[in-house]
Amino acid sequence: MYSGAAVAAGSPRRDFISVTLGPEEAVGVGGYNNSKAWRRRSCWRKWKQLSRLQRSVILFLFAFLAVCGVISFTSMGETWKSITNKSLDDQRTGQEIPRLKLANPAVLPAPQKADANHGDYPELSLQKPPKLPHVRRGPSNLQIKAPRRDTRLKTQHDTMRAVEELAEADKVEKTEKSIISWRGAVIEPDQSTESPSSKVTEPEKPSFVETEDQKEPVPINERQLAVIEAFRHAWKGYKDFAWGHDELKPLSKSYSEWFGLGLTLIDALDTMWILGLKEEFEEARKWVANDLVFDKNVDVNLFESTIRILGGLLSTYHLSGDSLFLEKAKDIGNRLMPAFKTPSKIPYSDVNIGRGTAHPPRWTSDSTVAEVTSIQLEFRELSRLTGDEKFQKAVDEVMKHVHILSGKNDGLVPMFINTNSGQFTHLGVYTLGARADSYYEYLLKQWIQGGKKENELLEDYMRAIEGVKKHLLQRSEPKKLTFVGELAHGHFSAKMDHLVCFLPGTLALGAHNGLAADHMKLAETLIETCYQMYAQVETGLSPEIVHFNLHAQKGHKDVEIKPADRHNLLRPETVESLFYMYRFTGDKKYQDWGWEILQNFNRYTRVPTGGYTSINNVQNPSNPEPRDKMESFFLGETLKYMFLLFSDDIDLINLDKYIFNTEAHPLPIWVPA
Repeated sequence: MYSGAAVAAGSPRRDFISVTLGPEEAVGVGGYNNSKAWRRRSCWRKWKQLSRLQRSVILFLFAFLAVCGVISFTSMGETWKSITNKSLDDQRTGQEIPRLKLANPAVLPAPQKADANHGDYPELSLQKPPKLPHVRRGPSNLQIKAPRRDTRLKTQHDTMRAVEELAEADKVEKTEKSIISWRGAVIEPDQSTESPSSKVTEPEKPSFVETEDQKEPVPINERQLAVIEAFRHAWKGYKDFAWGHDELKPLSKSYSEWFGLGLTLIDALDTMWILGLKEEFEEARKWVANDLVFDKNVDVNLFESTIRILGGLLSTYHLSGDSLFLEKAKDIGNRLMPAFKTPSKIPYSDVNIGRGTAHPPRWTSDSTVAEVTSIQLEFRELSRLTGDEKFQKAVDEVMKHVHILSGKNDGLVPMFINTNSGQFTHLGVYTLGARADSYYEYLLKQWIQGGKKENELLEDYMRAIEGVKKHLLQRSEPKKLTFVGELAHGHFSAKMDHLVCFLPGTLALGAHNGLAADHMKLAETLIETCYQMYAQVETGLSPEIVHFNLHAQKGHKDVEIKPADRHNLLRPETVESLFYMYRFTGDKKYQDWGWEILQNFNRYTRVPTGGYTSINNVQNPSNPEPRDKMESFFLGETLKYMFLLFSDDIDLINLDKYIFNTEAHPLPIWVPA
């Protein structure tokens, strides 16, 4: 057997092929017979003649082709199976599979024109969100994303992806939920909503949902018609005498300016949409498109500009789907950002939106706690819509900073905070009235907006409510009304601002979202007190501030009013809480109380030539002393909450899908992308 050859020392290297021959395989022995055995041996011989590299390449190619074949077969099999199943389903049902439709990105439809004649007011046609599989406990899903009019229908691939996402959401529901416990309140964070993050990489895009299951048109009742009439009367005065200016002076038939940015008009945009005032809305939109310019040398208040202008534009964008309002919102949002350039990241109170500079008030370096902690809903939503994280990052840093600050009293915060040091100032004074009120409101609402995942916000809110119960609650005489007073350096004051009447609605909203049941009980007692602040006054209108009697005195009511406090600014807080209470309880008395308030506004504050006016003296029905000013929030908040209060349709701004900012501008509750 020849097995190889040796290489002589020093001779050049040569390559050899080793061949083994059996006796029968030698040339001339046995011969070539073309048998299978012979062919196999011949192929094997040629294979062995190949180099190791050549054999490796061939083996790799065979393996690669085999893998590709398996993948192709699997893919074609699934496709064929899908087509076959689809065809069978079509044959069984005898129906054509409906095409995916683009829903109106607005939760409310385009407003229908309202006529001056009550009998001619059309019914609001409210769209009902499509029925989707229930995938979580708590508020129902509504994917409210940045609506765009130029969006086109997606392909069937998107439909399949949506089905897969629903299936994945159903799996999420079955996973174990984390529990937050706070003094008896058991909170289950909403697992179907993504944890909010200050880092936003992409702007929100519109969602695609089927629109076959639309809600029947909802009739407008007589009380809602009365609100529409009141709004149109107020709007007439503004249009005739103050068009494009901040506020109407109805008695002198003129206007007043604060920022010179058309505050009343912007504040009223979403109210007109909700009330169905199409003609008025279109007129206002034209002004926004052609005349609203932020590039001007003017100082604006960060808080007021955020809640009224930024909030109003964002809300109107969501309801109408008109990108004009988002573009304007981005403009003003960017121009407000210099306020956050402080040593402590606690923003200054004032911003020059033309020069890009910011500063505190002339008399102090402090900002109020309410102002710096009540801009979060708006800036967070702006980040979500634009994909620019800077807005949310700035306001989230404020909340995280306040969360760890010392100087609180069982969750209650002082009224002022220094923009240089970042510390609370004027310690020892605690109130739920002016300068602190909306801090507590936004703790809860941010938690809801972000999907109930930001536990620090919930902890601060729950601790604060316990602080209110411990330090600020008292009962008056003779009717034993529960009220919220103030604490100054350990001394209790029976003073309560009308502003505090936001609290019953906020408590009810928290209870609706799974917080302690005693929050709703407290809300019920406090809304009774707020109503009595109207009912026990001669005009039936509440003063700005009341003092409660803690001791029974013959001939004295629960409510006492000091001369400096007896003005009424057409404020919305009580009507706001009445709306929440009726929405969550269905008790008609809350509608009746709101109706009384509206009638008294008409009786004592209505100006015949158009508009409503604040008054100086709620105790003098014969001469309430009009102040000649209609605040923008009368149209933006008071009449909006009136209209919603008188509606029996829970889908007219569904509180499981929207959260109101502190200026009554509804913003969407976040859902997963």
